[in-house]
Parts: sequence; C-alpha cells; structure tokens
Amino acid sequence: MVAVRVQGLAVVAQDVAPVVLLREESGSRRWLAITIGAPEAQELAAAQEHVVSARPGTVELIIDVLGALGQRVVRVEITQLRDSVFHADLVLADGLRVSARPSDAIAIGLRTEAPLEVAEAVLEEAAVDVTVAAGDELPREPDGEPDEEQIRRFRDLLDEMSPEDFRDPGTE
Repeated sequence: MVAVRVQGLAVVAQDVAPVVLLREESGSRRWLAITIGAPEAQELAAAQEHVVSARPGTVELIIDVLGALGQRVVRVEITQLRDSVFHADLVLADGLRVSARPSDAIAIGLRTEAPLEVAEAVLEEAAVDVTVAAGDELPREPDGEPDEEQIRRFRDLLDEMSPEDFRDPGTE
C-alpha cells in the first residue's frame, strides 16, 4: 500500500462528473483521479474543510455508530480497480475490514484523520504522472495550507486537461 493524500476536488467540464484527486505522498508522487458523484463531492469538500453541520450526515452517523460499537477507523485503503470501478475498505482498530465506496471511505477517513493508502497495483493501472513546471513541491503557507499561487497553477493545469484524461482506464 502507498500513502496518498487528498489534493482536492475538480470538475473538468459541466457534463463530466467531479473527481477526487489523490497524490502519492512520497516516491514518484503520482496522481490518482477517482470519479465521484456531485453529492459525494459535496460531502468530501465538507470533510476536507472540517465543516460541522447542525445535524449529522451519513458519514458522521457511520463514525458515531462505529464509536458506539467500540470501533474506530485506523486506515482507509483504495484496494482495487475492477471493471473500471474503484473499491475501498475501512480498516477498523481490531483489524476488521468494511467494504465502502471510495468517496465514502475517503470522507470518513478525512473526518477521522485516518491515513489513506492506495494499492500499488491500482496506482500502476490508473495513476498519472503530472509535472508542474515550477517543480514538484510548490510553496505552502506557514500553516501548511497551499498558497493561492499553488491553487492557481493547479487550476491552470486542470484547464489544460481534457475529460479523456480522467476517463476510467478500463474504457476505450
């Protein structure tokens, strides 16, 4: 398994579903784009921004139920890509694995601050190498958040990509 982090969400075109962008934390720093639905993108954005709603949503409910059962999520794994569909597992404290959609698993992982990992085979099949002209590491603010220039360059990079760049690897 390879450690990754959520780099953000992107909508390439209006008629194309949003994607969650994952990036390998070390090594070759490959990118993985997973197509998700609009409601899932909203949930991921809220989790990434640590937005707390007045009433718990499904992700918070799952976390609360696990807690009530004496469990906690210790890791999220994107385990395979089968028939152009990504699969994920929530790995619980006692080693129990629970299958989940990647979008849900990632949102739960963000809310619980659990590490996110992707199987090497998935990265080999579906990841892309993206080179940013300014170098691999772009400046960050002192609090560790990406600076506005980094965000602008990333958006420019997305503007240069086509929907085919985010096509499921198993489709032709």
